[in-house]
Amino acid sequence: MLSSNKFAVIGIGKFGSAIARTLAARGAEVMAIDSSEERVESIKDEVSFAVALDATDKKALRAQNIQEVDAVVVSIGEDFEAMILCCVLLMELNIKRIIARASGKHQSMILQKIGITEILSPEDEFGAAVAEKLINPNIISYLQLPDDYEIVEIKTPTGIANRTLEDIGLRNKYRLNLITLKREFEVNKDGKVVKEQHIIGVPNSTTLLYESDTIVVFGRSPDIERFVEINR
Repeated sequence: MLSSNKFAVIGIGKFGSAIARTLAARGAEVMAIDSSEERVESIKDEVSFAVALDATDKKALRAQNIQEVDAVVVSIGEDFEAMILCCVLLMELNIKRIIARASGKHQSMILQKIGITEILSPEDEFGAAVAEKLINPNIISYLQLPDDYEIVEIKTPTGIANRTLEDIGLRNKYRLNLITLKREFEVNKDGKVVKEQHIIGVPNSTTLLYESDTIVVFGRSPDIERFVEINR
C-alpha cells in the first residue's frame, strides 16, 4: 500500500490494536496512542511510533503533531466520556478525518450530535476489516479467509471503468476471480425515481464495467492490494 498514508490510533485495546497492526502491515505510517504504558510497550515494535499519553490533554496531542496525520481512529472503549472529550479536542485541532468507535446506538447518536460522521461498531466490524477500508476507500466490505485469501467488495476503480472483463484481465493479469458485480438501476418508487443496486449474476468476458458498479472479487491479499493500487 501507499506508504504516504498516515494514521493515528487512539486506544490500543483489542479493537484498536487490530486496526493499528493491519494499517502498519499494509505499509501505512501509524502512530499508536494509549494511556497504558503496558499497551504501548506491546505494540511499539509493530508501528511507526507508539506513545503513552492522556488523549484528553490537548497540549499532549498537539505535541505529537497529530494534526499532520490523514485520519485519527478513536477507539477508547472503556471510557466513553474520555472518548467524547478526545473527539472534541481533535476537531479543535482541525484533524482532517476522525473515525470513532461506538458501543451501541446510544453512543453512536451522541457521537453524531457532536459532529462525528464516521462511526465504527465493534459488534458489526472487526479491526482488520476497518483498517483495510481506511487504507483503501474503494473497499466496501472485506472477508479474511485462511491462507491469506480474501473476498472483497470494491467500488470499481477508475482505471478499469468502461472496459470489458476480458480487456481488464482480472484472472490473467491480477490472479483474481470475479464472483459477481452489483449495478445501479433507476427505479420508480411511489412516483420518485431512486437508484438501487442489484446483483448481475455471473458476468461474462464481454460484460462492461461502469464506474458506478461494485465488484466482488476473490484472491490472495497481495494480489488484491496490487489490483487496487494499480487501478486507483
